[in-house]
Amino acid sequence: QVQLVESGGDLVQPGGSLRLSCAASGITFNLYVMRWYRQTPGKQREWVAGISSGGVSNYADSVKGRFTISRDNAKNTVYLQMSSLKPEDTAVYYCNALYTNDYWGQGTQVTVSS
Repeated sequence: QVQLVESGGDLVQPGGSLRLSCAASGITFNLYVMRWYRQTPGKQREWVAGISSGGVSNYADSVKGRFTISRDNAKNTVYLQMSSLKPEDTAVYYCNALYTNDYWGQGTQVTVSS
């Protein structure tokens, strides 16, 4: 079976940093585009960042310059390094894998508050 398991979500103060991880199993990881999304109650799920199988990354304007996506194919893991966090970054963050099929993790809560 396919599993994507996020970890690293926490409560952090504005201006702080956090690193999220997503460990994948059951897929040929190096073939997949990996993405991070986030969602708050009552809103559509929002794309945050993506990275190709070759390591090319892109970002939503709202996080550009603050977040960095990376992947380690040897560990079947994608990361999201978040810095200069703002209260509006508060959300459940989800990992997504896309190739012939589309898979989602269970999400991890990030709360930015003083």
